[in-house]
Amino acid sequence: MSRSSAKVYIGSGRISRRADQSSGWHFRLMALILFWAAPARAEALVADLTNHLIAITTGFTGASVVLFGAIDAPGDVAVVVQGPDRPITVRRKRRIAGIWVNSQELIFANVPSFYFVAANRPLEEMVSPATAAFYRLGIPNLGMTPEGPAPPLVVDEFTAALIRMQQRARLFPNSVGKVNFVGERLFRTSLDFPSNVPTGTYLVQVFLIRDKDVVSGQTTPLVVSKVGIDADVFGFAGRQPALYGAIAVLTAMVAGWLASLPFRSA
Repeated sequence: MSRSSAKVYIGSGRISRRADQSSGWHFRLMALILFWAAPARAEALVADLTNHLIAITTGFTGASVVLFGAIDAPGDVAVVVQGPDRPITVRRKRRIAGIWVNSQELIFANVPSFYFVAANRPLEEMVSPATAAFYRLGIPNLGMTPEGPAPPLVVDEFTAALIRMQQRARLFPNSVGKVNFVGERLFRTSLDFPSNVPTGTYLVQVFLIRDKDVVSGQTTPLVVSKVGIDADVFGFAGRQPALYGAIAVLTAMVAGWLASLPFRSA
C-alpha cells in the first residue's frame, strides 16, 4: 500500500478566526438570567448563543460564537455542533505505469458538513460508551458508513482518510474543545468556525451529564448563510445555471480583450 493513497474530494480554504469579544460580566449576567428563569420551566439545563446567525460576506475569514448557560446542580456538560449531512466520495489513487489513477472509491452518504464537540473534562470519563454512541459524542460515534458492501479493513482505512481530510479543512476537530465553568453552575464555551464553513442550518446540542448518563439536554439552531451580493450571485447561479455560465464566459472574453488593447497600440 506504499504506492497508493486515499483522497477525499471536498473543498478547503484558508482558515482564520475572530477573537472572542464577549466580556466576563456580560456572560455572567446573561447566564444568571437563564438560570433564574429555569425553575419556572422546571429545566435542569438552559443555554443560549450570543449569535444565531453567521453571515458569510465578501472577505469572510471565519467567526466565533459564544455558548453560555447554567445548570440546576453540579454536573458535567458536553456541547455538540453539527452541520447538515452530505455525501462525500473517498477515492484511492494508485500509480500505474507512472500515472496516478483512481483504483477504488467509497461513498459516505451521511457525513456531517461540520462537527465540533466540547466538554468540561474528557468524554471517556463523563459518559459510558453506549451513551456516547447514542448521542454521537465524539468522531468515533458519528456512525459514518459507506454505501454498498466493502471489507471491514477497507472501510476502516477509507473512514480514517475521510476524517483526516475533514480535520485538515478544520471541519472536524483535532481534539475536544473546552467547556469552562464559572463556579459550579454557570458555563461557557467558544464555537469557532473556519472561513470555508459550509452554509446551512446547524444544530447546537448541549447535554447535562451525571453518573455517566445524559439527564437533560437542549438543542438550539444556528444558521450559516451567505448574505449581500455573494448571496445574490450564488442564488442566480442556482436558478439560472446556463445563463450564469454564458455571462461568466462573456465577462472573461471582454476582460481578455480589454487587457490586450495596450499591447495592440504599442
